Amino acid sequence: MHSKNIFVVDSDMDWEELDAGIKRKVMVWNNDLMLVKVAFETDSIGVLHQHPHTQITHIESGVFEVEISGIKKLLKSGDAFCVPPNEIHGVVCLQEGVLIDTFNPMREDFIK
Repeated sequence: MHSKNIFVVDSDMDWEELDAGIKRKVMVWNNDLMLVKVAFETDSIGVLHQHPHTQITHIESGVFEVEISGIKKLLKSGDAFCVPPNEIHGVVCLQEGVLIDTFNPMREDFIK
C-alpha cells in the first residue's frame, strides 16, 4: 500500500475532523512509514491510547503535556517524543499547536 502522491502540497489537502478541537492530515505513507499532521486547539485532548506501531512525534508548534507510560512531560515547539509499540500515551494541548507524527509501520486504520 502506497500513498497516491510522491510529492505532497499541504495546501492541496483537506483536514479530517476528529475529536473536539482536533483535526489531521495523513500526508504521505508506504508500508513501512507514515507521516501525519495533527492540529490541536487549546485545551483539546488526545486521549490515552495504545497501538502496535512505533511513533515518533515532532512538535511543530504549540505547548503540550505529553504522557507516555504514566510519565508526563511539558513539551513545546521544536521538541519531540518517541512512543514504543503498545505503550499507553496521550497529550493535552496547553497552547494551540501542531504535531507531526511518524509511524512504523504505517497506520492502516488511518487510510479509508
